[in-house]
Amino acid sequence: MSSVMVTTDMTVPLWGLAIFIIWTIAVVVFLLAVRIRHLSTGGSPKDFGTPNEESLLWRLFRVQSNLVENLPLYIGVVFLLTVRGLSGTVVDSLVVVYILFRLVHSLIHIAGLNPVFRLSSLVIQLVCLVTLIVLAVF
Repeated sequence: MSSVMVTTDMTVPLWGLAIFIIWTIAVVVFLLAVRIRHLSTGGSPKDFGTPNEESLLWRLFRVQSNLVENLPLYIGVVFLLTVRGLSGTVVDSLVVVYILFRLVHSLIHIAGLNPVFRLSSLVIQLVCLVTLIVLAVF
């Protein structure tokens, strides 16, 4: 008895999804390392949930949360694009810009830079996502 397996080539949106997932895992690993270091130097577990923009631990926690919150949105867009069979230069460019600014957003937050830069990055990401949804639906 033979089985048939249909595969889909890796598209730019799917590669973007892979990068998004790998980046999220990398941030979680970094967060765990910082938490372990924090505890090993006498820090308290209570510090994990204490808002403090000066703390790398807090900023990493917020970045990780933000990635987890945004991943389903991007998964939905990739699903729509894949099911509808949409591809091309415009789609690929929007995906590259989205993923690039997703990474930039995280790095700005981790570094503790001016939140205005983070907001600008977020606006660019949202424009890309909304445009991709419009392209996929209409």
